[in-house]
Amino acid sequence: MSLAVDPREREKVFQPQAAPLTSRLPIIGGTLEYVDSPLATMFRRYRQHGPVSELSFLGQTWTAILGPDACQIALQNPDKAFANGPGWGYLVGPFFHRGLMLLDFAEHKHYRTLMMDAFTRPRLEGYTRTLAPLVESGIAGWRPDPAFQIYPALKAHTLDLATSVFMGGAELAAPGEIERVNAAFVDCVLAANGWVRTTTPNPVTKWGRAARGRRILEDFLRRHLPARRADPGEDLFSVLCQVADASGGIDDDDITNQMVFLLMAAHDTTTSTVTSMVYELGRDPRWQERCRQRCLELGPEPTLAEIEDVPELDLVMKEALRLHPPVPVLARRAVKDTQVLGVHIPEGQFVAIMPMLSHHLPEYWTDPEIFDPERFSPERREDKSHRFAWEPFGGGVHKCLGMVFANMESKLVLSALLRNFEWSVPLEYVPPMRNDSLPYPSDGLPVDLRPLER
Repeated sequence: MSLAVDPREREKVFQPQAAPLTSRLPIIGGTLEYVDSPLATMFRRYRQHGPVSELSFLGQTWTAILGPDACQIALQNPDKAFANGPGWGYLVGPFFHRGLMLLDFAEHKHYRTLMMDAFTRPRLEGYTRTLAPLVESGIAGWRPDPAFQIYPALKAHTLDLATSVFMGGAELAAPGEIERVNAAFVDCVLAANGWVRTTTPNPVTKWGRAARGRRILEDFLRRHLPARRADPGEDLFSVLCQVADASGGIDDDDITNQMVFLLMAAHDTTTSTVTSMVYELGRDPRWQERCRQRCLELGPEPTLAEIEDVPELDLVMKEALRLHPPVPVLARRAVKDTQVLGVHIPEGQFVAIMPMLSHHLPEYWTDPEIFDPERFSPERREDKSHRFAWEPFGGGVHKCLGMVFANMESKLVLSALLRNFEWSVPLEYVPPMRNDSLPYPSDGLPVDLRPLER
């Protein structure tokens, strides 16, 4: 086992303390407090103000929803009071415009139903056949290094994979275009916490860079759309074109909108998940070797059924997602007056649902800051302590449509790493996290990566 939180961070989280000075600064206080330490901020609010409270974030007043009881109500949304579009739209709406995550109610149901055809079991089996050899060849080509930066390496690799599986092959791109697309995605994601919110392309501000990035992504997809329609393959882009032509319910603009969103979702969340698994296994050689032995039995190109039939990978992935959820906060906005656990939330209020806190509450988890994959084993199933104790993929009607795909890709990448390399991370090392968008290690998360001695 290994500690998932720096001892200094544990002190922030678990010791009662007054609100830090930064939280009391006008307008920007809550933002600075969250960026410094999201989990400590959530714990402090939960203990001092309860599961539903108000905070200032990015110049707006938000209602913070904390703990599994409150999160369940907000995510299941029984009275349809909370909408995704105007919530996420405030953060990233112009750059992931009309992506599935930003649609609501009947429109969301319509598009989700149409897009489910891209994630049926036969489709997933086809994606796995495409992905497995690409994952293996990409990972096998890495060069060992005692300070190998795993995060940027995985980010580049997962974008290549997304291009192949979603677009039909990186060969579609011109030289250097994939690098520009990657940078465009990064700019769009980083825009979430931008202070200057104008969509005029401007390399100085986050929103300006994101506006430029969105145009790059739209141009990239629109140029390749006719080829995917004329010569469809098994890739997601082809599937969406076929669905659009068959149903008449998705035009070319919406194909582009959904592709931008899905590429971002698959690219960033897989990178984050595998990075977390590498980090934890680097600090726990026993679990690393246990997973490796099972992956060596699979061989370099496992099928979907084979990769799903490795319980060790599933346990490690679930525990990594518990400790390090790729999306720690979910944005909503109230479209009518409502209440959560008796607390009034007025129409128009921004709402921040924070499932990350539920993953760390000691009333639901044994030693929650310890990396312990066995907590998800059939004998223990601590995630059953509450229906919403573990929700890294969201909940309710907006639960991640591509969850099974993301799990499959993450396991394929980790399996290839385990077959080709061994690695270690010092127990005292805690990556410095950037929390001004989706969390990521600002130092690239260096690991001592060594070729596996067979």
